[in-house]
Amino acid sequence: MLTISNLTYRIGGRVLFEGAGVQIAANQRIGLVGRNGTGKSTLFKLIKGELSPDSGEISLPPRVKLGDVAQETPDGPESLTDCVLAHDKERAALLAEAETTDDGHRLGDIHERLAAIDAHSAPARAAAILAGLGFNPEAQARPVSSFSGGWRMRVALAGALFARPDLLLLDEPTNHLDLEATLWLENYLASYEGTLIVISHDRDLLNNVVSRIIHLDQGKLVAYGGNYDRFEQVRREQIELAGKAAVKQAAQRAHLQSFIDRFRAKATKAAQAQSRIKMLERLGPPISVIEDQPVSFDFPDPEQLPPPLISIDKGQAGYAPGKPVLRGLSFRIDMDDRIALLGANGNGKSTLAKVLAGRLDLLEGEHFHPPGLKIGYFAQHQTEELNLDETPFQHMQALMKLAAPAQVRAQLGRFGFSQDRADVKVGSLSGGEKARLLFALMTRDRPHLLILDEPTNHLDIDSREALVSALNAYQGAVILISHDPRLIELTADRLWLVNDGKVNDFDGDMEDYKALLLGKAREARKEASGKDTAPSANKKDERRAAADMRAQLAPLRKKAQEAEKLVEKLSAKKAKLEAELADPKLYSGPAEAITALKKSLAEVERDLSAAEENWLFSQEAYEEAASAS
Repeated sequence: MLTISNLTYRIGGRVLFEGAGVQIAANQRIGLVGRNGTGKSTLFKLIKGELSPDSGEISLPPRVKLGDVAQETPDGPESLTDCVLAHDKERAALLAEAETTDDGHRLGDIHERLAAIDAHSAPARAAAILAGLGFNPEAQARPVSSFSGGWRMRVALAGALFARPDLLLLDEPTNHLDLEATLWLENYLASYEGTLIVISHDRDLLNNVVSRIIHLDQGKLVAYGGNYDRFEQVRREQIELAGKAAVKQAAQRAHLQSFIDRFRAKATKAAQAQSRIKMLERLGPPISVIEDQPVSFDFPDPEQLPPPLISIDKGQAGYAPGKPVLRGLSFRIDMDDRIALLGANGNGKSTLAKVLAGRLDLLEGEHFHPPGLKIGYFAQHQTEELNLDETPFQHMQALMKLAAPAQVRAQLGRFGFSQDRADVKVGSLSGGEKARLLFALMTRDRPHLLILDEPTNHLDIDSREALVSALNAYQGAVILISHDPRLIELTADRLWLVNDGKVNDFDGDMEDYKALLLGKAREARKEASGKDTAPSANKKDERRAAADMRAQLAPLRKKAQEAEKLVEKLSAKKAKLEAELADPKLYSGPAEAITALKKSLAEVERDLSAAEENWLFSQEAYEEAASAS
C-alpha cells in the first residue's frame, strides 16, 4: 500500500528524516509514535504530497483513495448529514449527473455504479457515524455553521470516516472528542477495513486499534509488531541490551588500547600490538545507547486545611438567572478526594469545574470553602491566554514578583523546563510544553485543590505517564475531566456522572461506564439507521446474564484496581524520596533531615512491599473468578 524509501527531509536546517524507510501493507492498522516535535505530522504531509522530500521516495499504488481530516473546519448552511455525505465525491458526482443526463444507457450505468458502491445506505451510514461522535438526530439536521469549532472538527472527522478511503491518515483524532465519542471511535477504527495510520498519544487507542507500531526515532522509521504495550516492552528490552553491549564493548576497547599503549614501541611486541590495532578497528565505533530524556512533573504539596475544602448545598449553576445548567448540587470535597467527572460534552462538566474553581458563582444555593483555600485550575483554552512574545521565565516571574530568579526557575524545573527552554519565547514552544507551563503557573502557590479540564490534549504518552505519577504523589484534592480513560483509571478514586442537569455518584468503575456508553451507542446507531431497536428475548436474557456477572465481579475488580492505584502512589512517593536523598545539597544540611528522609523511605518501602503483595492477591482472585464464570 505505502512504501517509503531512503527518505530525507530537512526543515529550517534541522534534519527530521535521514535515510528513513518502511513498508506498509494493505489493510494494516498502524500507530505512528514518537516524542513531540520529531516529525510525525510532517510525515503525513509528505505522504499526502503537500511537502516534497529532499531525497528518497514515497510511493502509493495508482488511483489509491487517500483520506484525512481537513485542517479547515467545515462551515456553511448545509446540514451535518449533507456535509458528511458530500465527502463521498463519487456518489455526489453520480447523483448530480443522474439528475441532468438524457442518455438512457448512461443513466443505467450510473444506477449500476450507485448500487455497486452501496449508495442507498449512505444516509444511514452518515447518520450512524454522526451519532457515534455525539450528534443526535436533531443536531444532524442543523446547519454546520450553528456549531462551535470543536464540534465542527467532529463533523470533519465524520466526513473522513464516511468516505472510506483506501488509506486513512488520522492525526490526534481524539483531541476534540469527549470520552463517549473517544470510545466509539476506538471501536469503529478497530474494525476499519482499509489501511489506517494514526498519530495518537492515547495509549488505550493504540493498544486496542493498531496491530503494528512505527516509531519515529532519530530520523528513522522503525517498525514493531503488536500494539503500544508490546512496542514499549520490546523497546525497553532493546535499550537494556544495547546498554549491556556498550559496557562490554567499552571494556574490550579499553583492554586492547591498554596493550597497544604498553607495547607499541617495543620491537618484540610490535606485531602483536599491530594485530590489536586491527582488532580495535574491527570493533567499530562505540555502541550508542540513546534513550529519550525522561519527563517528570512534580506538583508541590499543599499545607493542610480543615475539612471540607468545598461544600455546596442545594446549588444551581448556569450562566443566566432562571436557566440553570446544573440543579440540586449538594456535595463536599475533602483533601484526599480524587474525583473524575464523567458525561458527554455539553452536559455541564466544565460548568461545574468553573463553579468549583470560583470562576462562576452559583445562581442559587450555598457555596462554602475555608479561608486560605488555594485552587489550581487548568483549562484547554488557557494556552490562548499565554503571551507568545514572552518566555516561560517571564510568565512565572510576573506571578512570583517577590521570588528570587532561582526560585522562579526551580518552579519551572518541576515541570521539565531546563534553563534553555525557560528562556525560549512561548510562541516557539510545542503544545505539550505550553501545557506544562500552565501546570507550572497554576501550582506556583501550592494549591490545595487541582481542577484539570482535559489536561492531556497536547501531552505525548511519556508526559501523560509523568502526569499520572505526579497526581498520585500529590497530597491535595483533584477534580479531573478527561477523555483519557487510562488517566482516570489510574488517578481517580470516585466517579461523578454529570447528566440531565444533575451530578451523581457513578456506582461502578471505568469498565462499567464504557459498557454503558457502548450500549447507548449501539442503540443510537440503530435509531439513526432506522432499524428496529427492540431486542429479542434471547438478547435480553444474554444482557441480563452479562449484567449479573459484571455485578458479581465488580467488587473484586474494584479491589484489584484500588490495590494497583496504591502501588502506583507508593511507587511515586518512593521515587520522590530517592530523588531527594540523591540531591547533593541535602548532605550539606542538618543530619536530622537525612535521617528523617531515610526513615520515611524505609516506611514507604515496607508499605509498598505489602501493597504489591495485596495487589497480586487481589488480581489473582479477580482473574480466578472471571475465568470460572
